[in-house]
Amino acid sequence: MKRLLVAIFCFLSVAAYANEPAATTAEATDKEAFSPGEMILHHIGDSHEWHFATIGDEAHGTHLTIPLPVIAYRPAQGLSVFSSSQLAEGKVYDGLKLEHEHLVAEDGSKVYDFSITKNVASLMLSAALLLVVFTAVARGYAKRGTGAPKGIQSFFEPIIVFIRDEVAKKSIGPKYERYMPYLLTVFFFIWFNNLMGLMPGGANLTGNIAVTLTLAVLTLLITLFSSNKNYWHHIFATPGVPKALLPIMIPVELIGIVVKPFSLMVRLFANITAGHIVILSFISLIFIFGSVTVAPVTLAFGLFINMLELLVAILQAYIFTLLTAMYIGGAVEEHHDADYQMGGGDGADTAHTH
Repeated sequence: MKRLLVAIFCFLSVAAYANEPAATTAEATDKEAFSPGEMILHHIGDSHEWHFATIGDEAHGTHLTIPLPVIAYRPAQGLSVFSSSQLAEGKVYDGLKLEHEHLVAEDGSKVYDFSITKNVASLMLSAALLLVVFTAVARGYAKRGTGAPKGIQSFFEPIIVFIRDEVAKKSIGPKYERYMPYLLTVFFFIWFNNLMGLMPGGANLTGNIAVTLTLAVLTLLITLFSSNKNYWHHIFATPGVPKALLPIMIPVELIGIVVKPFSLMVRLFANITAGHIVILSFISLIFIFGSVTVAPVTLAFGLFINMLELLVAILQAYIFTLLTAMYIGGAVEEHHDADYQMGGGDGADTAHTH
């Protein structure tokens, strides 16, 4: 039964990808109408409306779309708030129009766009989902205490314990408890949004560089504000390095502080975006060749990649959380941390090998 549900989920996801809008040029001929590049970029990018699918022909079919609020501020005209449906199909409203999903003014004046785009709406939806889920989990602990978990609590408890014992304790050491709320929030936020991005009509939130940049900056700030004198001593007076080499090593170490969160940002963004592009590329082959004979092969590969992305979704959340914990652990560790033996001998050794 579980395999059947997974297969249905993957098929619906592939079908949704295939229904993304194609070329937007009105003068295109039927043969030239499909543009894989535009279709892929439209799907992985942000937009001022939430498009789920198209029923029938692209030009004359029914578009299942939810318009989103457009909030624009212009110094001369002030604040404008209206529905994105007013700007659909190249329309102009209140002197504003959309050019490649960028809000611009007809007169060329400066526009500050504070709109609720698809990614912003998805962010709000995932935040609400996290609050509902973990409020239910917390309510379960308040009701049963240390008793056997039930329902949704029993599903999430092993994951929470794993993050605590195998990630936080082993990477941070005895001070792990104060960082558990952030580590759990990061893990479940990334995991939930990765899965939501694979659902039919889902937004590519964790494939947005601005979102991964924000997460990386938060990790950097927490690491720096948690750092102790031992952390900075290793940067400005690296043990075992001759003093003559310090003018070279200090800039390298300082660059490393920024490179670590940068790698977090790029890794999550690239892996999630690449998965969407690969799936959409396989589906595009059906329309590029213009034959249904290639459909079974492309759908099979698309379903395979989609199922693989289910694994990548939790794997990328785990990697981001693990590396975050390691960076924090390197900033808070003391010379005597090994004496605590937090999480076993391997954990203490791990905390000193960053």
